[in-house]
Amino acid sequence: MEFNKIVKNALLIIVACLALSACATKKAGTGQMQGDVYTGKDTVEYLASGVPDRVFFATNESVLTTASRETLRKQAAWLRKNSKINIVLEGHADERGTREYNLALGERRANAAKDYLMTYGVSSDRISVLSYGKERPVDSGSNPLSWSKNRRSVTVKAN
Repeated sequence: MEFNKIVKNALLIIVACLALSACATKKAGTGQMQGDVYTGKDTVEYLASGVPDRVFFATNESVLTTASRETLRKQAAWLRKNSKINIVLEGHADERGTREYNLALGERRANAAKDYLMTYGVSSDRISVLSYGKERPVDSGSNPLSWSKNRRSVTVKAN
């Protein structure tokens, strides 16, 4: 019985991640709060068309999914061609958990993305890591779909 629940939850996470990656949009801007939702800053507008700016994670995890690794491989390829661009990997978490726990989790997520980019030839000197924990949700809802959108690492251009 418990196994069925685990399988259902895993499938829900996979479907949510696939839906999110299919619906990802690219927005550029100055980065500002709108209510409880952070709108982002200079995200993938600098990346090649078709390269998402974010990767998603399972609850309480910092392990990269297959989809996340594919996204990061595309980012790495673009970054190798554009060697003058430096980036910041912003780690985020959903609203559940303490502030301290989520800041640490966001940092682990951003570092997982950094480590993966480095294995594909992007110098660590070009990558900074910053964790926002649960402080900058893209979806302020309190439900599994909202939480799945907020468990992410976002690649932004360094200033």
